[in-house]
This record gives sequence, C-alpha cells and structure tokens, in this order.
Amino acid sequence: MFKLEPRPAPSVLMSWLSPVLAVLLTMACGILLFLAVGKDPWASLAVFFLEPIKDVQGWSEVGVKVAPLLLISVGLAMCFRANVFNIGAEGQLVVGAIAAGSVILYFDDGSNGGFWLISLALFAGVAGGMFWAAITACLRDRFNANEILVSLMLVYVAELLLSYLVHGVLIDPDGFGFPQSRLFSDGFLLPIIVQGTRLHIGIALALLTAFLGWLYLSRSFSGYKLRVGGLAPQAARYAGFSAGRSLWTCMLASGGLAGLAGASEIMGPIGQLTPSISPGYGFAAIIVAFVGRLHPIGVIFSSFVMALLYIGGELSQSRLGMPSAITGIFQGILLFSLLACDVLINNKLRWRK
Repeated sequence: MFKLEPRPAPSVLMSWLSPVLAVLLTMACGILLFLAVGKDPWASLAVFFLEPIKDVQGWSEVGVKVAPLLLISVGLAMCFRANVFNIGAEGQLVVGAIAAGSVILYFDDGSNGGFWLISLALFAGVAGGMFWAAITACLRDRFNANEILVSLMLVYVAELLLSYLVHGVLIDPDGFGFPQSRLFSDGFLLPIIVQGTRLHIGIALALLTAFLGWLYLSRSFSGYKLRVGGLAPQAARYAGFSAGRSLWTCMLASGGLAGLAGASEIMGPIGQLTPSISPGYGFAAIIVAFVGRLHPIGVIFSSFVMALLYIGGELSQSRLGMPSAITGIFQGILLFSLLACDVLINNKLRWRK
C-alpha cells in the first residue's frame, strides 16, 4: 500500500511553484471533463482561458472580477497567516454593500454625488464589513466561540437581512414590486478607468490594498507579531504578543476589505442593491488566498486566475451549452489540485507491502 513519509527538507522553489502546477492540473482535468461530455477539449479550454482576454473588452471584464476577489483575499490572507479562520467574508461583503447602499439612497437626490459622497459611501461599506466581522471577533475573544462556525452562520444572516431590506424599506417605489433598490445616480458610481468598458477605479484600490498589505505583513512590527502568532502561538505568548489584539486586527481588516468589495460592487457594475450582490466572491476568495500562498502580492496572480474561471464559466454556458455549475467545478478542481501539490511537496509517496 502507499504511505506518505514527511520530507526532511521540502523544496522552497516547488512550494512557490505549486500554484502554477495546480493551474496546469486544473487544465488537464478540464480536458478530461470536456471529453466526458462530448466537447472538443482544446476549443473548450480556449473558450475558458483564452477567449476572456482576447481584446480590451475581455481584459476589462476580468478586471471587474479581479477587484472584489483581490480585496477580499488580501484580508483573508492576513487572517489565515494569524491562524484566524474567517470563513464569513461573503456576509461581510453583503453588510458592507447594505451600509454603502443605505448611505447612497439617503443622500442621492439625482443631481449630487462626487468625490466626497463617494468616499463617504465607501467608508460606510468598510465600516459595515468591520462591524459584521467584529461580531465574530467578540464571540471568539469573550466566549472562545469557533470563528469558523460563527462567521459562516453570519453569512446567511446577512443575506436574509439584505433580502428583507430590498423587499421592504429599501425597495424602489417605482420598481413594480421587484425586490431591488432604485438605481444610483451617476454621481455615486465609481469612475470608469477605460472608457467604453465597465472597468472602474476599484481595481486600482484593490492593487493598492495588495501593496499596502505586503508592506504591513513584511515591514511592520504589528505584521510581524501577526505572523509569529500564526506560525508559533506558544512563542508569541512567551514573547508577550497579545493573541486578542492580533485577532481583532486581522478580523477588522479582513471585514473592512470585504465590506469595501461589497461597496465597490454596488457602486460599480451593479449600480443598485439587489437580493444577489455577489456570485460567491467571499467563498471563492478563500481559494484565491491559498493559491496565492497567503501572500498579498501572490493573490494578485490567483485573483486573475479565479476571475478567468468566472468569465470562462459564463462564456462556456452561452457558447458550449455547459451548466452553470461549471465555474464551481473548476474552482473545486483548482483547490484540490493545490492541496495535492502541497501534500506531495511536503511528503514522499512510498510503496510498502
């Protein structure tokens, strides 16, 4: 039978290359998948991975998907490095969108907007995400509740809260009863970077966030304490580092970035509050963070790959007749491929009788 034996010194180079190997394995599994359903595998892979980036319009759509994924995954990378497992970024995104949308609907009279009110709405989104993450941090800190379960359950509370609001107090009075808010005025929408596309300034905020996250984790003493607390909790306690402070720091940062992602979505491509703001960015960003090796710069690459899967999944539905679940299938294959690569990098596969 086969058994795994730990390697005495796992390769650092292979550890960093494992995300690339995982992407290649995902493509190989995709070939088998398309063959199994009777599709031309090479043409199907081209639709999935090449068609979205063949022109400026395609690149811009990928950028629209990259922005929320990158914002959320940078915060999650900080949490996971501190050994805090925030699984509820989807709920924090939703509450951030609710907070930003409520501010916009309160101030929007059809003719105002501009830099200061846009900034106020974005800060409201950050505050909403931080508030929702603070519930998990408080329950973990005060009552030692499991942050995985608490943050995950709060996702459903946030989604039900959004549904209640768009069916009630925030519903568009001229919307013929459809569960959505009224459309935001142009003065409250994020500026477009490339004219003729939907690519907004949120992508610049996401890239700036990734750079600042790298500076914080690698160049600040607070970031150093966060990393030590995740790698060696006993050493961190011996050195006098506060586990509670690290918990609150990473949870509030992660929740705030998820809330900012929600605000940028409703102020960007959506333009209003609807019952479904996110196609699962908060959960997909967990895969993005691990594929990016929990590094704020590495998640730029993995966010791009995940955005390709989203766009490629949409194209495969319209052009190849594939089901809507195809995107989730490829996301799952990517995660399992990464886990398999990491297991074999850290362990040898031996045959024993």
